Amino acid sequence: MPEPQTRALIIVPAWNEASNVGDTVREILAQSASYDVVVVDDGSTDETAQVAREAGARVLPLSFNMGVGGAMRTGFTYAQRHGYTRAIQVDADGQHNPRDIAAVLAGLQDADISIGARFADVGDYEAKGPRRWAMLFLASVVSRVAKTKLTDVTSGFRAANRRAIDQYVSYYPAEYLGDTVDSLVNALHSGLTVTQVPVAMRPRAHGKPSQNPLGATVYLLRSVFALSLALMRGRREPTEVPA
Repeated sequence: MPEPQTRALIIVPAWNEASNVGDTVREILAQSASYDVVVVDDGSTDETAQVAREAGARVLPLSFNMGVGGAMRTGFTYAQRHGYTRAIQVDADGQHNPRDIAAVLAGLQDADISIGARFADVGDYEAKGPRRWAMLFLASVVSRVAKTKLTDVTSGFRAANRRAIDQYVSYYPAEYLGDTVDSLVNALHSGLTVTQVPVAMRPRAHGKPSQNPLGATVYLLRSVFALSLALMRGRREPTEVPA
């Protein structure tokens, strides 16, 4: 059982990331002795699970691919059951810099959810065309819901305190953008608060993400649809956390 005030759970969702996950886990563990790493192997068909274990992570294997939402809900459930009061998502592909984990976790001093934001005057991350337009639109609308300025509501590099962990276990959607936009809007409707911390994203270590003009346009349309669904779910009562 971890010491609630001194340890943090680092949740790494991974699907066929055997070439990246080992370095990611080792880099996370090198940052602080107070970090525990759990890799949620999201139905991988390669050696992701074995590589993650050899690097020092605990692995939670899923029988089939559930997507980031399903993987993260599994990770948050593990955090809740083992008494963690802080948990943070770090992607297996190396784009989230483990050196920034402490800064994103520190944001929990001011809010229930802390987002590592790519568009906050740090680093050189850039999105163009429809993808950028979608990110700006989403940030604008969610900022109004949150009553605070947010620049990057699709970032997966985010931390949760105990209230947010409990909320995510209760509701963490698996559909497209559900793990970012929908989960965040629902948390806000449940009375949770959010802040952001500027971070610099890194290039993917191995492999290439699928990005093309058609994909960017589809991203724009689907993101607007995802936000509309999230807003339509309405306001919920604040989450009650057991003492």
